[in-house]
Parts: sequence; structure tokens; C-alpha cells
Amino acid sequence: MTEISVCIATFNGEKYIRDQISSILGQLSQGDEIIITDDGSTDNTLEILEDFKDPRIKIHQNKNRLGPVYNFENALSKASNQYIFLADQDDIWNERKIKTFKSYLSDYDVVVSDCSVVDNDLNITNPSFYALRKSGKGLFKNFFQNSYLGCCMAFHRQVLKKALPFPPQLPMHDIWLGLVTELFFKSIFIEDKLILFRRHHLNATITSEKSNHSLYQKFVFRKNLVFNLIRKFVFHLN
Repeated sequence: MTEISVCIATFNGEKYIRDQISSILGQLSQGDEIIITDDGSTDNTLEILEDFKDPRIKIHQNKNRLGPVYNFENALSKASNQYIFLADQDDIWNERKIKTFKSYLSDYDVVVSDCSVVDNDLNITNPSFYALRKSGKGLFKNFFQNSYLGCCMAFHRQVLKKALPFPPQLPMHDIWLGLVTELFFKSIFIEDKLILFRRHHLNATITSEKSNHSLYQKFVFRKNLVFNLIRKFVFHLN
């Protein structure tokens, strides 16, 4: 049986983290792991995680604040198993998520699922993130509007060998993983809605909403992405 690593970057997630971890643990096998990298939480996040008393939950505390992008990079760098899943601290996984993803990971390097967007109280605000974002494959498509939603992704360990370390000034971790996937790997977008994607005022990202970055910031982000993708591609050829 292929073992999995679930990577979660936490920061002040006490309100929802217990429900999220509970939705994941019931699907894990004995050799699986949940890698938690905490970015200096000042609430009860760490205490809640420790209350599970489950050896599959491996908690690492950052010495300095990294921010969400590089906190996820830290979590990914500590994953030890063949299949890597990303998870946010405030969502809820469908009980079929791991089983469904595994059925595709035997044929694909990267799998992305749809999800339902919900509010604080898990009321559905949009039944399909795919429909909201017009999700799908394509390098240029995802360069301008990312479809690779991190919390809906899983991939083989070999993807990490291409994606890590993250380049500086990334707007988000998942856009980089998605573009690396488009360049080097075989991916599939499946229609199954396998998480409740919770959006609320405490979210670290604004994935399902309009970006608040200026045009200049967007230009800098994309220039940086192009530069680093070209470097990856040239290095691959050599």
C-alpha cells in the first residue's frame, strides 16, 4: 500500500482545525502522516493538535514567521511518503477523498478535484469551484488564472523534486506547483467535489475572490514566475 503525507501550514487556526484534522484522520492508514508546520500561532492551535495524541500527526514549529507560501514549502520539505496531499487548516474533507485520489494517482502524477465553496457555518455559497474559476489544464491558462487549488491537489513525490525549493516572491504556493506540473508532469482534473472549501474573514488567501494585488504587483509576480519557470526548463534540458 502506497503511504501518504498530508501537509498543512497552520497559523492561528483554533476555530476550525479540530474538525479538519478529524475529517482527515479517519481516512489514514497506519504508515501515513500529517505534517503540520505552525507559523507562530498565538491561539490554541498547537494545544488542539496535541490533544489528538496521534503519532501520525507530526508538528513542527517555525523559528521565524514565514507567511503562508513558505510555510507550505516548509511542510512539503518534511513530507516523507510517496503521495503528497495539501490541506488547509479550515476546510473539511469528504470521507472518499483519499480513496478517490489514490485511484487516479496510479495513472497520473498530479490529481486535482473540484470542491464546494462554503461559509463559516458550512453553508454552500458556490457549489463548484471549477465553475467559478473555469478550472482546467493548460500552461498559459493557469499562468493568468490559476486552477490548481492547493487544498484540492495531490501528487507524486517526484513533483517535489522539481518544485522545491520555491523561488522568492511567489504570490501563492499552488500556482507554482500548478505551472511546474504543466511543464513537466501528467495531470488530471476530476469532477468529484471532495472538500468543503471554507471562505471566511480569517483566511490567509483570497483564492475564490477578486485579488487585491495592484497591477504592478501582478506584473512583478508574473515576471518572477516566467523567469523561474525558464530556469527550471533550461536546467531540465541540461
